[in-house]
Amino acid sequence: MEVAILTVGDEVLAGETTNTNAAWLATELTERGVTVTRILTVPDDEAVIAERVREFADAFDAVVVTGGIGGTHDDVTVEAVARAFDRELVVREDQRERLLARAESFREANPELAADYEFDVDLDALASLPAGARALVTDESWAPGCVVANVHVLPGIPEEMRAMFDLVADEFRGDRTSETVYTPAPEGALGGALSAVREQFDVTVGSYPAPVDEPGRIRVGGSDPDEVAAAVAWLREHVETCAPPE
Repeated sequence: MEVAILTVGDEVLAGETTNTNAAWLATELTERGVTVTRILTVPDDEAVIAERVREFADAFDAVVVTGGIGGTHDDVTVEAVARAFDRELVVREDQRERLLARAESFREANPELAADYEFDVDLDALASLPAGARALVTDESWAPGCVVANVHVLPGIPEEMRAMFDLVADEFRGDRTSETVYTPAPEGALGGALSAVREQFDVTVGSYPAPVDEPGRIRVGGSDPDEVAAAVAWLREHVETCAPPE
């Protein structure tokens, strides 16, 4: 299963917000045996988002989009996904009723805020989803996410994104496995061994140097657990290894 991650947000591109969502999702998906093939960040631009969603939906088994859902002027992700699939936006009455109830509960629980501020929330906009979409609802997020075909739309706030991903996590399964070998050898001394592993075994191999006084990592991956295990065993015989850092 090959998956693309699309992060939406001008603030991410400007460096004002660190893209922790992509890193967390990549880790979660990889642990499920999925291959993350693309990670891309795009601005809060409906046309750009739609173009990439359309491209990735055709090219990969699934797409996970984070950011840009809600009721503010720059929350255009849901509209862009509808545009990508040439679907209309539909106000979901069940979602509108849920949002209205949450708004009333919020006012009751926060009377001082209700007295000091006038809230201007477009419930119709918040409750609108592409026609035929499956709504994703959590207690952590006001706006619903959704699934349209093979595209999963999640919030940008990390806590909300993780809670909503839990709703669809079981839909991401693959047969890829991986194992990490730690070594004190510098990366420049590993070229021969890594080339030999690639030639002898049907695996992918990556070398990742570490800061001084910490071991580097050799990551071996593949769809056959026995092949991965054999490649790792070969590496342990031909490369100096050590325990992982504490």
